[in-house]
Formats: sequence, C-alpha cells, structure tokens
Amino acid sequence: GQRGNRVRAEPAPQRTMGKRQSLVAIGSSAGGPAALESLLKGLPRDFSPAIVLVQHVDQVFAAGMAEWLSSASGLPVRLAREGEPPQSGVVLLAGTNHHIRLLKNGTLAYTAEPVNEIYRPSIDVFFESVASYWSGDAVGVLLTGMGRDGAQGLKMMRQQGYLTIAQDQQSCAVYGMPKAAAAIDAAVEIRPLDRIAPRLLEVFAR
Repeated sequence: GQRGNRVRAEPAPQRTMGKRQSLVAIGSSAGGPAALESLLKGLPRDFSPAIVLVQHVDQVFAAGMAEWLSSASGLPVRLAREGEPPQSGVVLLAGTNHHIRLLKNGTLAYTAEPVNEIYRPSIDVFFESVASYWSGDAVGVLLTGMGRDGAQGLKMMRQQGYLTIAQDQQSCAVYGMPKAAAAIDAAVEIRPLDRIAPRLLEVFAR
C-alpha cells in the first residue's frame, strides 16, 4: 500500500534484494488477446517483474479482457490506473481510449496526446516513454498485429540498451507490427510465441 512506499525501514524480501525494478512492456493488436493469453500462461504465478500490456482494444472491452486474461493465465491482470507505478508481480492493461505512458516520476498516466495517432492506445507512445524514463531493467515485446504501431518505440528501447523481442511470422495471426519492427532492426530477437515466456524467465532469473 501507500505506506510501504514511504517506510524504507522494512527489509526487502530476499529475492528482490539489490535488484533494480524490472518491467516487461508488451504491445499487441489483431490476434493479440489469444497471443497474450498464451504468453502469460507461460509465466509462473510468482513472476516478479511488472508487466504492462498495451493492446489495441476499445475501452468498453478492456475491463472484460483484463478479467478474462486474469482467469485464463492465473496471473493478476487488471486495468492500469492513472498515477500508479508499474508493480512487481502485477499485469497492468492499458484500459482507456487514451494513450498510456510512463512519466519521469515512474508513474503511469493516460493522455489524449498525440491526438493524430490512429491507434489507441498507441504502443509506440508507451514504448517510447519506457525508453525515455524507465530506470530499471526492461524488456520490450511486440506481438501480432496489423500495421506498424510499436516498431519505432521498440527501436527506441533497443537503442537504450534494452532487450527487444518481436514475435515471428509463423506464430503471428497477423504479421504486421512485428514485421515492421524487424524491417527497421528494432528487435534484438525474433521468436515464436511459445519461446517468448521462457526467454523472459531466463532474462529475469539472474
């Protein structure tokens, strides 16, 4: 709770000792809900990095999608709330028709800008904010979807030294966004969907 953020005297639990906070930023569009279900199912319940999902979904469906992903995967999935930071062990889904971004102070905010973005919420807007402001470890993952949203943002994350993963053509329902990312060399690794969760476990096991 809030109190815990201010009280620093309590010792941190052993496994997060001395670790910087970790974040997995995941973007998806067409075919995304099924891909997200599959990826989240591949993660253990005690997966400690914070996860933020940006799926192109109308806000009237977002809450239902969070509930469905939660029951399907066994992980706590809920809508991201304005002003909260990404949280260890919790999966936050962007839940309005505004873009979600990480602010300099480490909290999440919904914003109408840029208004000319056709995709809402825009994966690029979120990935770029992570590249700019996240101070811990992070991995960017771009899954199935039409168009090119997320490619540029993934590239920015790569340029900041973060591991970036794009889903491969074979396992994509729609090979648009990951293809655009591969075309501009935004992805450090291109993997089939079923190899993404195991890779995240490897990365954060240290």
